[in-house]
Amino acid sequence: MKDRNDDDAGPKLLSGGNPQIPRGEGDGPVQDYIAAMPGWKRDIGQRLDDLVEHTVPGVHKAVKWNQPFYGRQGEGWFLAFRCYTNYVQLQFFKGSSLSPTPPKASKHDEVRYLDIHESDELDEDQLRSWVEQAGELPGEKL
Repeated sequence: MKDRNDDDAGPKLLSGGNPQIPRGEGDGPVQDYIAAMPGWKRDIGQRLDDLVEHTVPGVHKAVKWNQPFYGRQGEGWFLAFRCYTNYVQLQFFKGSSLSPTPPKASKHDEVRYLDIHESDELDEDQLRSWVEQAGELPGEKL
């Protein structure tokens, strides 16, 4: 018989449904985060992870501040994503340098966002282009 304190329920979901995953380097923590994403968001997370992995060979992954980060080892981070109540938000740290510029501005001049809702059709060609461009820019040291 299992104790009520066993972790069978999986990771805790924070406000907006963002999984609470311990910090960690590498693919394992990122896959744990994706596996804990609720409902339709899990498919988006897996598609994003696959797209980044295929677009930026040797990409470095980590989970920091309860979200997956992507970058180049020792060169900083270029991309992260997280869950909100009604969407998954993709964050390009040097997004103002991408062409075309991702649609949503940030209070930080260089950061741009793409919010992905359940009913959205993903333009994977555009996403791939942004990821490729972002992966070639100097990363953010966070």
